[in-house]
This record gives sequence, C-alpha cells and structure tokens, in this order.
Amino acid sequence: MDTATMGAYDDVRPAPRALATEAVHAGRDDLARQGLHAPPIDLSTTYPSYDSRGEAARIDAFATDGADLVGPPVYGRLGNPTVARFETALARLEGTESAVAFASGMAALSAVLLARSAMGLRHVVAVRPLYGCSDHLLTAGLLGTEVTWTDPAGVTDALRPDTGLVIVESPANPTLAELDLRAIAYACGSVPLLVDNTFATPVLQRPAEEGARLVLHSATKYLGGHGDVLAGVVACDEELAGRLRQVRFATGGVLHPLAGYLLLRGLSTLPVRVRAASANAAELVRRLASDPRVSRVHYPRIGGAMIAFEVEGDPHDLISRVRLITPAVSLGSVDTLIQHPASISHRIVDADDRRGAGVSDKLLRLSVGLEDVDDLWADLDQALGEPVRVPVGTGEAAR
Repeated sequence: MDTATMGAYDDVRPAPRALATEAVHAGRDDLARQGLHAPPIDLSTTYPSYDSRGEAARIDAFATDGADLVGPPVYGRLGNPTVARFETALARLEGTESAVAFASGMAALSAVLLARSAMGLRHVVAVRPLYGCSDHLLTAGLLGTEVTWTDPAGVTDALRPDTGLVIVESPANPTLAELDLRAIAYACGSVPLLVDNTFATPVLQRPAEEGARLVLHSATKYLGGHGDVLAGVVACDEELAGRLRQVRFATGGVLHPLAGYLLLRGLSTLPVRVRAASANAAELVRRLASDPRVSRVHYPRIGGAMIAFEVEGDPHDLISRVRLITPAVSLGSVDTLIQHPASISHRIVDADDRRGAGVSDKLLRLSVGLEDVDDLWADLDQALGEPVRVPVGTGEAAR
C-alpha cells in the first residue's frame, strides 16, 4: 500500500543530485522500502478515519497556513498521495521548497492571482508577450485584478503599493523573446516575480535560481510530454505554497490522480525528450533561416524545441499543406505540432496589442518533436510551396 501522505512521505531529503537523476528518482525515493518499483495510483476521493477529533485538528491547522497535512489523507480536494509525488518531484527539478498542482495551467495562474488578491494585492505588472489566455485573464480583470503592461525596463516604475505580482514568460509564447530574469527579479524588489517556464522547462533554465519566487508550468506541455494530460503546477517557497493549497481547496481546481501519475512518469524522460527535440529544432532553424520562402526565424539563445518563423507567403496555406506535422494547438509533445498564433492561441488578445508584442499575422509557431529531422524538413519544404516570385520590372530579384 502507498504510505505517502500529502507531499511529506519521506522525512529525509536526498543529497543534491544531477537533473537527469532527479527526473528519474524524485518523488519515488520511498518506493523500494515499500517493495514497489512503479508508483501506485491512489484514486480515492475520501479516506476513512475513526479519530474525528484528530482530523478536526488537522483541518484547523490547514486552514491556518495551508501546510501539507501530517498523517493519512482526508479528502481528495485537500490533497492526494499520487499528485503529491509529482509535486515533490517538480519542486526538486525547479529547485524550490514546494510545488502545488492544479487541473490546468490557467487554473494554476488563477490560483496565484486569487491568493494575492485575498491579501489586498490586486495589481499586477506584466510584460508581453504572454500566452494568449494569460494575457486575456489579466486584461479582462476576470478575477478582480488590474494589470499594468510594461517593458522589462519599466517594471520598477510600474510597481504600486498594492502590486501583488510581476508576471513574465521567457522564452515568451509565441515569439520566443528572452528576458534577463535576474535583472527583472531585482527590479521587483519585495514583489514576487512569477516566471512562466513552460517553454524552457527546468532542463534549460531554473528561474528560482535567478530570483523568481513562483515558477509556473502548463504541465500539459513538456512535463507530460505525450499530449494526453491537462495540468498546471506552480513551484515556489512553502509560504506561498500554503496559500495556493488553500485556494485550491476552496475553488476545487484539483489535479486528478491519474494525471498526477502520468506527469510523474513524464518527468522521468523530460531531460532526454527536451534535449533530443532541441537538437531537431536547431537543425530546422538552420534550414529555415537560409530558405528564401521564410522572412524571419525566431529561436532563443538557450535553445529548446520551440521555433517561431514568419513566411513570405500565406501562413494559412502552409498550415493546410502539412502532412507529417500536425496542425494543432498546444506544444511539448513527442510529435511535431504547428499553429498560427494570430488565429488561435493569441486570437483572444486585442489585435493591436498582439502585433505590438511581435505576434505578426505571418508568424507560425512550431513545437518540434522526436521524429527524424529529415522527415520533418521534407514536410515543411513541401508545405512552404514554391518560392514567392516578384513581378518582372520591380527592380528586385526574383525569389
């Protein structure tokens, strides 16, 4: 039987280990002592207890600071042992004290905003571009927040007494723009910095080491890695984690145990998948950058498996012609996906704001998978179509 409690099943924290080792073993350190090899899946929604006084005391303690429950589980909305294993592992990979998982990346971001608003800190400073739905959540004020959009140099001047959070994404979705996270964390002063690390993953960067207090992932993407789980997670210090657990309990944005199991399994291959897909992406960048049918290629200095590129022709024509590559939203899967951000992921953002953030109508976003790179290029090559030719007499060379 799985004896893990809500994220505190192992009293001894292992000595520092390499990322690849942590990816395989974090969250599983107690299994051998239980005579287990694969992590068990606990699907219970409720748990029996004959000590109602003790249970009441534990719930009172949770209501005070949101700390993990000590002892056996109580109810699925308070926490789940299988999900706790994933949270433990992700915290180890990001180098934070804790992590709190949610039903989606947007549920995770919403919980952070609600936790800060509950403290009277409703103002948010944010840098574009962000994921389109994150942008919309902030701009529309759906959770009672007020946002000030600024560039990285303007973060300090944008802060107010009621600023509860600074939000950035680096590399950004979908332009892959990179930010100096250490400089921004310094500019935030005492205001917590949240970094969306979905594109980079802890394989390529660990924002907590640069001063971020919260690291957000749409775990649907690289952490799961196979396009079969929806989830979000925030890695942070224990003080903030306690508040997030309280919001999760109150709002019910919990992660299903099966999703927690799939995410823990996904983490074990995360370094291998990210590095292999990144190698494919780097080669495709090289070929795209020298192709006359492509006007611009965006690729971050830290590397990774995400590419953005602008075409000379109609991007919708390319989308309609791919055959091996899947035209679909999302990213981070083992197979390659392509989408047109201005039509889908960032359609909800005001057109002027979208273009001002560098999301042009010609931009395509490519999430590179693990296929053979020559097969991927063959599909892109045929989808790009014939070179665009300039009419004779314009004074420009035919392309």
